[in-house]
Amino acid sequence: MSARASRSAAADTATVVTSQKVREGRTDEYQRWQDRTNQAAREFEGFVGAEVYPPGAGEKNEWVAVFRFSGMDHLTAWLASDRRRELLDEAHEFFDGPPTQEVLHGGSPAEVAPAMVTAVISHEVKPGYEQKFLTWQEKTLKVQEKAPGFMGSELFRPVEGVQEHWVVVFRFDSREHLDDWLGSDQRKKLLEEGDAYFSSYDVRKVGSAFSGWFQFDRGAQGGAPPNWKQAMTVLLALYPTVMVLNLTIGDELTGLGVPGYLGLFIGNMLSVSALTWLFMPLVNKGLAFWLVPGRARRRRVQAAGTAVVVLCYLVSLAVFALITH
Repeated sequence: MSARASRSAAADTATVVTSQKVREGRTDEYQRWQDRTNQAAREFEGFVGAEVYPPGAGEKNEWVAVFRFSGMDHLTAWLASDRRRELLDEAHEFFDGPPTQEVLHGGSPAEVAPAMVTAVISHEVKPGYEQKFLTWQEKTLKVQEKAPGFMGSELFRPVEGVQEHWVVVFRFDSREHLDDWLGSDQRKKLLEEGDAYFSSYDVRKVGSAFSGWFQFDRGAQGGAPPNWKQAMTVLLALYPTVMVLNLTIGDELTGLGVPGYLGLFIGNMLSVSALTWLFMPLVNKGLAFWLVPGRARRRRVQAAGTAVVVLCYLVSLAVFALITH
């Protein structure tokens, strides 16, 4: 698939985020019901995936379910289906109030670190204030980009006939950093200013259990890191990983008489595992000031980040030169 086709497919995806408070003592029933609901959604055309997130520690018994379909028509067919209505009627006894939902048209799922959390905020914008709301949102994002742990943001417009609210989705690297931003004085001042443009808003936090090498969404910050940064960063983590494995596991495998092709496969498997779950998350976190597009626009930041990576290259080369000689 071409890059243009991939972007087009991402733009047509449709997601619904539902939030539901469950009555005390009815959690087991809810989970069994949610499993049946997920299975029912899988039978509909265009179904891509479903995720369910339990309430965080110290929060109310509010569960969040996310359903993604390959197009808005497919999503609306599921939302309006008799099967879904039957399931909602079935769950009425253990739901504490009606569910809330936001429909997001477009965007693409990001691969994120296990500790990362997402906030979904829906705004009921006053008629005629849409452009002022967008200007306010841009101002808010510029402030938010400076908050510790901020990892990206996406803005979703209303979907005619399906979703009337404007929805903002943003991610932080930890629940602590997200809570700090939500409770910050800066955000309180921005909300006071935004009261002139929207009549109400609703906040939901969604934990995430994905993992990946590059943990940045394609939101308002301008996309993933450019290819040259990704290449430099992977090399920074890959070189010492391969060297350490060659000096330890490699020698052991050779001594045991393991064939070269098999030893290379084992080494690659260990390298990829170490990179994915250990070294790349550490490198991404340490170089976030340089990798995240929204934070790396200034030439000084670009130069500083590049210099740090090159310096790490030189240190690695010097260390392994001493070890191998």
